[in-house]
Amino acid sequence: MDFTLTEAQDDLADLTRRILDDHVTNERLREVERGEDRFDRALWTQLSAAEVLSAALPESVGGGGFGLLEQCSVLIELGRAVAPVPYLSSITAAASAIARFGTDQQRLRWAAPAARGELVLTAALTEEHNPDPRVPASRAEQHDGEWRLTGSKTGVPAGAVADLVLVPASTPDGPRVFLVERDRLSVQRQRVVDGDSEAWLDLDGVRVGEDRVLGGAEVLDWLLTRTTVGVCAHQVGVLSRALELTSDHARERVQFGRPIGTFQAVAQRLADAFIDVEAARLTLWQAAWRVAEGLPSAEEVATAKFWAADAGHRVAHTAVHVHGGVGIDLDHPLHRYFVAAKRNEFTLGGAEAQLGRLGDALAG
Repeated sequence: MDFTLTEAQDDLADLTRRILDDHVTNERLREVERGEDRFDRALWTQLSAAEVLSAALPESVGGGGFGLLEQCSVLIELGRAVAPVPYLSSITAAASAIARFGTDQQRLRWAAPAARGELVLTAALTEEHNPDPRVPASRAEQHDGEWRLTGSKTGVPAGAVADLVLVPASTPDGPRVFLVERDRLSVQRQRVVDGDSEAWLDLDGVRVGEDRVLGGAEVLDWLLTRTTVGVCAHQVGVLSRALELTSDHARERVQFGRPIGTFQAVAQRLADAFIDVEAARLTLWQAAWRVAEGLPSAEEVATAKFWAADAGHRVAHTAVHVHGGVGIDLDHPLHRYFVAAKRNEFTLGGAEAQLGRLGDALAG
């Protein structure tokens, strides 16, 4: 494959970075984090006005016609800034899925407004004690032309602020993905490691019509694959910036009359971190390219997520250790990168889970 980024990827990444550099300051992040949800609506509106949200969505929903590779470029920049916006869940996952698999009415009602930043969408892809999200523990049964959903979803990103949730559930004919308005669900906020609020959604008693069915197993697999790649892209941005901050600190922090970056042990840890970041970056683009090209990609996606998790763990801890005491100061910007890396490490399966998937693929 060709790892050279396209002109569209470069332009979209540059535009996103300029917006984030102007808007996402340490003071602004503190202000947002004092709220109930780590969601900067002003920034979301600004990204929408600059057409960052719509650029990588299909033209059928008012987008610019670009796709996953361009979305990954945006996600890397959002990771670098640890920006408090739900681009991954709303654009990369939910809106893109509706644009691809939805009916004209579903696209008009949900995906097009999401592309304009008027609605926030999300996908509920995980459940408590459920090791395989491709076989949802929540269930859907059909009665009198309606579907009745039972069960619950945990750790739903932006679940407390989303207008629509894509809800996978098992049926006698296999899994299906349903479109459910948030106000029809029982929503309980869950505070997670990076201070963001995910949500626990109770499905019991929810009834939806046939017009709220997005698709079956193909849609669920598509959602999980794209979301996993998106997590890897966000992690690359988080780790890249964390390493930059740590390298700058190692050059500026003087101990025993010399910068700590000149100490062999520190230099070696930074060199190892650089290798880890590059491995995460290269495996991300390999997986994203194969997914975008419609090629078999299960092993490549699992490999990318393994590096995002395993390397993410090492780089995050290296950043804290090299910074010393200030690395665990909640008021220091580095802390946000540490907790963001930890969240990405375990989202949709950590390193062990990815090795298990690779083992299954090789054995099969």
